[in-house]
Amino acid sequence: MTLEELRSALPESQLRHGAQWLFSPQPFKISKKEAKEIQSLGHALAKFQRTSESIYQRSALGKLPAWIADLLDTGKPEWMVQQQRNGDLKNVMPGVIRPDLILTDRETTAGYALTELDSVPGGMGIATWLSQVYEKHGFEVFGGENGIRDGFKNLMPNGGKVLVSEESADYLPEMEWLTSLLGDGYEVVKAEGDTAEDDADRYRFFEWFDWENIPQARELASRTNLTSPCKPHLEEKLWLALLWCPALKTLWEKEMRGSHLKRVKDVVPFGWVIDPTELPPHAALPKLDVSSWSEVAEFSQKDRQLVAKISGFNELAWGSKSVTVGHDMPGDEWRDAIHSAVKDFDSQPWMMQKFEQGRIVEHPYFDNETGEVKIMQGRVRLCPYYFTDADGNTTMGGTMATIVPSDKKKIHGMKDGILVPCFIG
Repeated sequence: MTLEELRSALPESQLRHGAQWLFSPQPFKISKKEAKEIQSLGHALAKFQRTSESIYQRSALGKLPAWIADLLDTGKPEWMVQQQRNGDLKNVMPGVIRPDLILTDRETTAGYALTELDSVPGGMGIATWLSQVYEKHGFEVFGGENGIRDGFKNLMPNGGKVLVSEESADYLPEMEWLTSLLGDGYEVVKAEGDTAEDDADRYRFFEWFDWENIPQARELASRTNLTSPCKPHLEEKLWLALLWCPALKTLWEKEMRGSHLKRVKDVVPFGWVIDPTELPPHAALPKLDVSSWSEVAEFSQKDRQLVAKISGFNELAWGSKSVTVGHDMPGDEWRDAIHSAVKDFDSQPWMMQKFEQGRIVEHPYFDNETGEVKIMQGRVRLCPYYFTDADGNTTMGGTMATIVPSDKKKIHGMKDGILVPCFIG
């Protein structure tokens, strides 16, 4: 396979940003063990989401401490808070789950760390196109050439509309291309122009923080056939910190099957809610061994193996825009970031996770200028796409790997990043 063959196979839209990522002569190889673990992880994550939903709703009803729902509702308009508590949506859950898995050297089940959990993910179009191209060139792609396409279609098996907002316009070309593979009865429309006059199934490719720019947002939010539904609390990164909250330890153990809870905790790095509430003098933040966030702000570079980020419901909560890597920045910038997070608590909560170092791998890529094959020393993020039906059954449609140079602390799509599907080798 050559660079020219890959480029010539691109659809006219070039899917996103003119297809400026780095191409590779082969998919990313994962072991049989890694494939097995990724294949089965979706079920545990779906159980985690359903347990999170149960905890939130019971807190909202006063059956669990009120602070849980209050925290997750911070910054959201009252109508949206009431809508996600609407009994009509009781059993409606996100139909797609995409975690960000950083390959690490940590001694867990499969050696990866889960740093994000997305139910409105980008990349499905690119991942499907890449899977098809590599299958045509003889590779047996993990998930198959049409696994993501078929999973996406099953979200709206009888046809429907894909709503893409202006705020998400970068993803419009790939969503148009993916939707074109589904057959008759499917269309992509601008979210801002949807009149919501029909009862067709809809796939939501917009964020709830953008609701004021979408005239029919309130009407759409009430629909049980909107995927993902209006449950913005589930899109908060705070859940990855609440998983480790000492006050909720017994609750998690009671609500989730032990094997599922262990599976999730095996891959989610320890995390904290950046809550400025003053602690008693004899108390300490778990594993940080200090009693205030002002002390965390003064940590030395060696102690700042930490990542802070906005939890959700904010334009800076997506695409790594707010991600702050403690040991990769000057002390004064870290101090400012922690003070900002503390200040934002009452309007926009932040969370923090232990930083997990990605392990270094070697992978070939094509030089975009010469077409020459080169080798990158890089770090990897794997993004499996899981599709979940109304009964909670979860299937893995495919997994896309993003490989960036080893000096990068954040792993996301960029011009010097390689995008490829995976295969088992």
